[in-house]
Amino acid sequence: MTVMASSTRDGEPHEDEIRLWREDDWWIAKDVETGVTTQGPSREVALENLDEAVALHNGEIGREPTDEELRELGIDPADNTTGDQEPPDVLK
Repeated sequence: MTVMASSTRDGEPHEDEIRLWREDDWWIAKDVETGVTTQGPSREVALENLDEAVALHNGEIGREPTDEELRELGIDPADNTTGDQEPPDVLK
């Protein structure tokens, strides 16, 4: 199944193409433009997961943890630095 959805990007009309199919007990959802693919036990969950994954891919969500959140995880915020090192490729 291919789902076409109209949206706007940068004020310009844009059609997003999503491919949705079932494999065994899982629904697979793929955003054709980005190649991001997710799955879920239902169509709705697979599509919700895809929305979140595409937003992460596009850098629309995500933030640095607060000092309080670091302390709750047992991390001293003063030790939470990369120094002069470049982050690993996976984090770029």
